[in-house]
This record gives sequence, C-alpha cells and structure tokens, in this order.
Amino acid sequence: MFDSQCPGRRRREGPAEEGLALEVGARMRRVTLFLNGTSSNGKVVAVYGTLSDLLSIASSKLGIKAASIYNGRGGLIDDIALIRDDDVLYICEGEPFMAPQTDGLRGPEEIPGAHSDWLTLNVGGRYFTTTRSTLLSKEPDSMLAHMFRSGGVLEEAKFFGIDSLIEHLEIAIKNSQPAEDHSPISRKEFVRFLLATPTKSELRCQGLNFSGTDLSRLDLRYINFKMANLSRCNLAHANLCSSNLERADLSGSVLDGANLQGVKMLCSNAEGASLKGCNFEDPSGLKANLEGANLKGVDMEGSQMTGINLRVATLKNAKLKNCNLRGATLAGTDLENCDLSGCDLQEANLRGSNVKGAIFEEMLTPLHMSQSVR
Repeated sequence: MFDSQCPGRRRREGPAEEGLALEVGARMRRVTLFLNGTSSNGKVVAVYGTLSDLLSIASSKLGIKAASIYNGRGGLIDDIALIRDDDVLYICEGEPFMAPQTDGLRGPEEIPGAHSDWLTLNVGGRYFTTTRSTLLSKEPDSMLAHMFRSGGVLEEAKFFGIDSLIEHLEIAIKNSQPAEDHSPISRKEFVRFLLATPTKSELRCQGLNFSGTDLSRLDLRYINFKMANLSRCNLAHANLCSSNLERADLSGSVLDGANLQGVKMLCSNAEGASLKGCNFEDPSGLKANLEGANLKGVDMEGSQMTGINLRVATLKNAKLKNCNLRGATLAGTDLENCDLSGCDLQEANLRGSNVKGAIFEEMLTPLHMSQSVR
C-alpha cells in the first residue's frame, strides 16, 4: 500500500511483514577482505546486492581485478547468501586459493588435524583420550585450556618464558589483525545499497560515516541516520521525510531545498550548515523535531517551519530571514543575534528564549510574547 504522506514510497506494513522485510534486505552485513595469501591490510566493506557487486567493491578497495572469493578454509563462495556478518574473505584474481602467511609462524588452526575435537595426551608415559571441548570448558583458565584453544601459542610461549618467540608472535598477531577502514561510504556504494533494499524496509545507517559524500537529490525517506557522520555532506534537494537524524553530525553540510517533513533531529549538530528553502511542514500534522539541536550560524532563510519544535535549540547568529515559524515552539531557545526579519512568528512560543541582539520586524512579531523572554 502506498503512503499518502510521501507518494511513491510504500507504507510500512504490520510488525510481521516489517520484520520480514528487515530480515530480507535491510540489515547491512560487514566483512573483512584480504588479498589472496595475505593477512594484513584488510578492508572492511558492506555486503549488498549480488556477488558481482561485492567483486566490484573488492577490486576498488584492494586495487586488483577481483575474480573469485574464498573463505578462510579455501572454500569458493559462489552465492552472496553464503556470506555472513563479520566473515573474513580472501580475494583472488583467478589464481588458486593460498593460505594467508604470518611470517612463517603457524598457529594451531593451521596445523593439519588441529581442529579435530578428540585429543590424545601423553602424561608421564600414560595416554589419555579426551575432547578439546572438555579441556576448554571444565577449567577454562588452565594451561591445558590455553594450549588447546585456537590461537593459544602466545600463552604457551609466555608460560615457558621463551622471550624471543613471544616477540615474533606478538608482531605476527598484530600484523594479522584487520586494518580499520574509516573511509566514508561513497555515493556509488550507498546508491547500490539503496537499490538492493526493499522500498518498505527501514534502512539502518546508524553511526555510519558519510563525511563529505554527495547524497544530493536522493530519496532518503525513513532512513535511520542516528549518530551518523554527515559532516560536509551535500544533501541539497534530498528527500529526508521522516528520517532519523538524532545526534547526527551535519556540521557544514548543505541541505538547501531538502524535504525535511517530520524529520527527527534531536540534539543533532548542524553548526554552520546551509538549510535555505527547506520544507519542514507536513500536511498530515507530523511536526519536525529539532529539540536541543546545535544550529549555530545556520542559514535557514526562506524555510517553511510551521509548528516546528526548536525547544532549547541553539540558533545563535543564525539567519532565519523570511522563515515561516507560525506556531513554532521556541521555548528556551538561544536566538541571540539571529536575523528574524520578515519571519511569521504568529502563535509561536518564545517563553524563556534569549533574543538578545535578534533582529525582528515589528509588524510580524508574536502577538503575545511572554514577559519571560530575555
């Protein structure tokens, strides 16, 4: 069923159907990619779309012409559905799979038969047979448990005081750790993700890094950008209807002409951003919520903000010229040195707000400004 508030996007269905949609396509899986035969300089990427899409991303991230993908045991992956969240994958250009090298040192997981659960121990000439799980579960902090736990070689070296081996092992372990990839998500990557996700799903992009990315004119309705880094992004004319931007970093971003109907921007940081000509008005009555937001120095000239919630927000030195703020909640808001000339402030709540140095046009000021206005 189509959403009457936002034509073109399907309304989210009941809990069961919504849960199914989320399971099918909304959850973003992340994997670590390594070049074939290596265990350093890995790249963390999002998995979406088809296997060809992942090979394309791998080619870009690793600087090769990716042709095939293997798991850590050398199994060829021919279906993207086989990939799980947090998998470690090895990318080849067509050559056979090669086990990752760690400076010639091999851990228990690389020794043939090391993963067999049954073990035979020689204790003073007597042989005992037990299982790995028994040794690990009964006394998890014992030396035996450390010896037979995957990656327990360093603990053994420390136990026996083999200092030269300890140093080599620590270096090998450090080099084998996946490198943290903090690079922002590109427009191309994000558009692929959007196209691969059902329209009625709620996209969860909480905490992701989009810094400096061009997201202009995209349909971003209902997306959860909570705590995401959107600093210096180009969001001009984007449709952010009912999106969640709570505590997001929008500093220095451009949102000119964006559709922000019913947007949630509680405690977001939009200092120095440009929001000229934005539309916050929702015909259905759903009000945009910018309570507690940092809007220092923003340019919101000509924006439609009827009924908007700007309670205790900071708008110091902001440009609000010719804005429609009819019925807006501005209680406790810092409006110091704001340019409010030409604004419609009829029925606006300015109780306890700081209007020191603010510029008003007397004919459009509120009819009943509270005496508590500072």
